[in-house]
Amino acid sequence: MATGAVRRDRTHYLYIAVIIAVVLGIAVGLAAPEFAVELKPLGTGFVNLIKMMISPIIFCTIVLGIGSVRKAAKVGAVGGIALGYFLAMSMVALGIGLVVGNILQPGEGLALTDAVKDAGQGQVSAEAKDTTEFLLGIIPTTIVSAFTEGEVLQTLLVALLAGFALQAMGSAGQPVLRGVEHIQRLVFRILAMVMWAAPIGAFGAIAAVTGSAGLDALKSLAVLMLGFYVTCFLFVFIVLGTLLRIVAGLNIFTLFRYLGREFLLILSTSSSESALPRLIAKMEHLGVSKPVVGITVPTGYSFNLDGTMIYMTMASLFIADAMGNPMSIGEQIALLLFLFVASKGAAGVTGAGLATLAGGLQSHRPELVDGVGLIVGIDRFMSEARALTNFAGNAVATVLVGTWTKEIDTSRVDEVLAGRIPFDEKTLLDDDTHGQAGEAEVPEPREEDGVPVKV
Repeated sequence: MATGAVRRDRTHYLYIAVIIAVVLGIAVGLAAPEFAVELKPLGTGFVNLIKMMISPIIFCTIVLGIGSVRKAAKVGAVGGIALGYFLAMSMVALGIGLVVGNILQPGEGLALTDAVKDAGQGQVSAEAKDTTEFLLGIIPTTIVSAFTEGEVLQTLLVALLAGFALQAMGSAGQPVLRGVEHIQRLVFRILAMVMWAAPIGAFGAIAAVTGSAGLDALKSLAVLMLGFYVTCFLFVFIVLGTLLRIVAGLNIFTLFRYLGREFLLILSTSSSESALPRLIAKMEHLGVSKPVVGITVPTGYSFNLDGTMIYMTMASLFIADAMGNPMSIGEQIALLLFLFVASKGAAGVTGAGLATLAGGLQSHRPELVDGVGLIVGIDRFMSEARALTNFAGNAVATVLVGTWTKEIDTSRVDEVLAGRIPFDEKTLLDDDTHGQAGEAEVPEPREEDGVPVKV
């Protein structure tokens, strides 16, 4: 036991190394910007390593969660509550961004050059989809392509079908469930190995963005950046924090301290997807049941984009003001509702925030597209706040949905957040079955670690 504790403690050095790498990346970006920009593939490569693990982790998590629940209605209830909550929170985020954007009006007085116009037009993404294409895109070409193309919602669909099929098979499906469980352990072990490349990825990502943008590029847009960060802060700690306290009785700072390493990972890579697999593992470890985690977290990554909602609200108002074409309240609401739908269509697209904003403006207010170039220089910095807010929203949503559906072990939550049940950084999995629903089938004892484990 002591040996295991020592091994887990070694991971602290990993995240200290990430912090050092971020500082070094900023220093290199300022000292040698041209060289720093060339380091971008290091960050991209690390994020891609994480992304390759997302589909198998989502599949295993959902299949184990749904396949072990006897009543299919419970899964439907979890999904319905989660989607209803996501819709409500997205509208709240839009509303907050609308209020702050109208108060700050950060775009007034800026000049629009030809270079800026070209940059704005260049962000109109051909990959952005309308609502119909988005819905049809949920259906994969084949079962296997859901994994090879890295589409979260396609993987979610296949996993749901497999989970319900195993559920219908009853005891005959137990050997398959045990096989999926072993695969899950393998995938999480690979993920733990990949995480040791985090300092290299963080160094490359931060160096590249600092080298390309520099400090001078940030000064003229500091008001927009500051306003956006403050708005995200208020949304997370006032809106989400209040909800978490009232519904689950938890302190949001305590929950975020538990997820500190994930926030650091997102800050260094500017991608909330880089922490998705670890969020699934940590929410199960916290005491939320497998079905709730398996449905809420992957779905939230496509539908619960609180940070993106705030970003698109404030960026739209900023661009309209900067171009001398301010929108009335009615126009603002119509555009933002359109962007609300558009954001779902571009979920999973690289650089989705900026591409979705440009694509939405192209479809709804094409005269404003040129102004997107005004925020290209700072979008990478704002994307960090987007990713952090999206991640925080999904973490809180998982706890809230677990509480509403009574699929959370509150006594375990207290123990975990108090640090008395540490998270296993080596396997990212627990050896108990607290994460399964109360009506789960009882699997056979496992001995894969050399010691029989009671289940």
